[in-house]
Amino acid sequence: MSNNNETATLGKDIGLTLCPTCHKVTCCKSEHCSRCDAPLIVRDYASIQKSWALLITAAILLFPANIYPITTLTNQGRVTQDTIFSGIAHLVKTDMIPIAIILFTASILVPILKIVGLSIYLSAITFKLPISKKKLMTGFHVIEWIGRWSMLDLFVISLTVAVVNMGQLLDAKPAPAATAFALVILLTQLAAKVIDTRLLWDRLEAKDDSSTNT
Repeated sequence: MSNNNETATLGKDIGLTLCPTCHKVTCCKSEHCSRCDAPLIVRDYASIQKSWALLITAAILLFPANIYPITTLTNQGRVTQDTIFSGIAHLVKTDMIPIAIILFTASILVPILKIVGLSIYLSAITFKLPISKKKLMTGFHVIEWIGRWSMLDLFVISLTVAVVNMGQLLDAKPAPAATAFALVILLTQLAAKVIDTRLLWDRLEAKDDSSTNT
């Protein structure tokens, strides 16, 4: 069993790094991977600034995505617009509660949790917060996994436009908030993608926090 006084050995400390493309362990002195010829970098320190910039932009766009209409429906000359909240409320009123729950989760809960989760992850690296590396990495992988479901609302809009659109009688179109919402999802995905996760193991405590017993 590991001792609390033991420290983790990093690959860069023994002259090794991982190819970001094919994941082959390669000597740090090499400029390119010997297997796929991809450029090698021991640590991408600029990735933290890039991720923060993308995440802050996504957080700002989250407001217009929820305030402005996301769909515009024209029915016999009458134009009605729905925001994400009003669309969910309409589903609840029409007793389509399961669909309302799915849309609430995908359109509101998931983006907010992604932004909060990535903020905690980046803050832990930037400000060296004493949070378990194992818990942070687990949370990061969860964020990456649930991110793909965030586009569900736009998928529903696309289906609505394709099925409902009947020329001049009935016409459904995406509204400005759809663009803002799509950008929120895209930017949070990119914010998670650009992070060099190896920085987590460099910037936090030196002890191997996966060991809790002596």
